[in-house]
Amino acid sequence: MADRQLDVKASERMAQTDLPRMNKYKAVIKSVAQKKGVDAAVIAGIISRESRAGSVLRNGWGDHGNAFGLMQVDKRYHKIRGAWNSDMHITQGTEILIGMFNAIKKKFPKWSTTQHLKGAIAAYNAGSGNIRSYEAIDSRTTGKDYSNDVVARAKFYKWNGY
Repeated sequence: MADRQLDVKASERMAQTDLPRMNKYKAVIKSVAQKKGVDAAVIAGIISRESRAGSVLRNGWGDHGNAFGLMQVDKRYHKIRGAWNSDMHITQGTEILIGMFNAIKKKFPKWSTTQHLKGAIAAYNAGSGNIRSYEAIDSRTTGKDYSNDVVARAKFYKWNGY
């Protein structure tokens, strides 16, 4: 339990560090969130985890040149749409998240909506085929903490108007 609390605090500190950069995209994030029916704080949490609100990108690229934009859409699995920080890009990343939500909901019909969302967040990183149980939801994600980290960051962004 103490380790989990430390992890949450670390996630919150990173989200706080990213907040000034994230605020540059707040209007776009909120617009896409409203159009797609996804919580803006979740989108911001993913952006913070994936690209530190753009600070770790080189010409929009990260992950050894395989992932693009604030939401780090992987070119090996998706056709890249829009500029790295555009409405079109954030829409694409959000649509990928929605697709993962639907895949997880179909795969685990007895899970709660909250569990489906956490599963979708983990699947955004690792793919829906790598989500095998709720208990091991992050076992195949980057750092083995992806969904927990994104959820903690999303809570921070929710408290900050997202």
